Amino acid sequence: MSQREDLLVGARKCLAEKGYAKTTARDIAAASGAHLASIGYHFGSKDRLMNTAVIEATGEWGDVFAEAVARSRPETARDRARLLLTTLFETLPQHRDLMVSSVQVFGQAQFDEDMRAHLAEGIAEARREFGALILGVPVAEVDPGTAAGLGSMVYNLVTGYVLQYLVDPDSLPTVDQAMDGLRALLPE
Repeated sequence: MSQREDLLVGARKCLAEKGYAKTTARDIAAASGAHLASIGYHFGSKDRLMNTAVIEATGEWGDVFAEAVARSRPETARDRARLLLTTLFETLPQHRDLMVSSVQVFGQAQFDEDMRAHLAEGIAEARREFGALILGVPVAEVDPGTAAGLGSMVYNLVTGYVLQYLVDPDSLPTVDQAMDGLRALLPE
């Protein structure tokens, strides 16, 4: 593994153990076995390293949804939405630290134009991927309008449930209640 990769692994370890706000550059250097100065060399700052680690980890968590759909191969958009919500609700507890760190990165991005641009790219990609997941098509087949409409609605649904979970884990609905809510929102 390269020193850059070691730093990312160390940052992710610190995120899980100490959280975003309490992690220092020295913590990351110790966890990664890298020199303190290598953080600046590879990432420019501790914050950029932490933000990169959160974004990469969040992307990996997002892959869990696509893998669940690929394994189950649900036939309808409704079935894929149910599977998405089931997977989301089941995986939130094991990814709580990551979700807390993600929320902190969104707040930090308001003061860092590079990070905001990087997050915007990640959100755009997530919208395409969520649109593809619900439609059951390859990401390349999702046009910009579908990503902006369907993809952003699913993205907002997921991030909304993440925020609800972080504030009050016991307040999340069941998957059936969430699906009933979607049906009530758009009756046939």
